[in-house]
Amino acid sequence: MSPSKVLFLALLIFGARSLASLPSGASVSKQVIEQPFYVAGYLVRTNNAGEASGESKIGPLWQRFMQENLVARIPNRADAAFTVVYSNYASDETGSYDYLLGARVTTVDHLPAGMTWRKVEPATYAVILTDKGQMPSVLQAAWDRIWHMSPGELGGKRAFVTDYEIYDKRTENSQDAQVEIHIGLSSGSK
Repeated sequence: MSPSKVLFLALLIFGARSLASLPSGASVSKQVIEQPFYVAGYLVRTNNAGEASGESKIGPLWQRFMQENLVARIPNRADAAFTVVYSNYASDETGSYDYLLGARVTTVDHLPAGMTWRKVEPATYAVILTDKGQMPSVLQAAWDRIWHMSPGELGGKRAFVTDYEIYDKRTENSQDAQVEIHIGLSSGSK
C-alpha cells in the first residue's frame, strides 16, 4: 500500500465528523481464536467523544505516521499491512483507550526511541468486514454498527481488552475499500 494512499485514507477517516447517511455498516463474518502477536508503532490515548468533537489525536497521529514515514522505522515487520490496536480500555466504547498505529512484528526487542508496542491477547475475536465502499464512511458505519450490536449479534460480549483493525490490499482503493476489524470477546460469553 503506497504511503500516499494510506495518508489519504487516514485523513479521510479521521477528518470526517458526521455519521449521517452512512452505509449500512458491517456484520460478523466469522469468529477466530487468535494466537497472541505483537504490534509495534506509535500510540495516543484518546476516547470517542474527543475524536468526534474535533479534538482528534488519531488524525494527527496518522498524519505524522505518513509524513515522517514512521512505518519504515518499525523493525522486524511480519507483513506489509498496517495494524491498529485498541487496548487499555478504561471501560467500554465511551471511555478512554490506547490507540496504537503500527505493524505486526516478529519481536519487540530493540525498538527505536519513541516507539512502543502492544500485545494482541489470545482470545476469540469476532471478525467484522466493513461494507466495501468509500472511506471513511465504511469504517465509521462499521464502528457505529459494532457499538450498537447485541452480544447475540456479535457472537458474545465484548471484552474491551484488545481489538484491532487490518489495513491491507483491501484498503488501497479509498473509493472501494474494505477494512477487517477484530473485536475481542469475553471468554465463555454468548
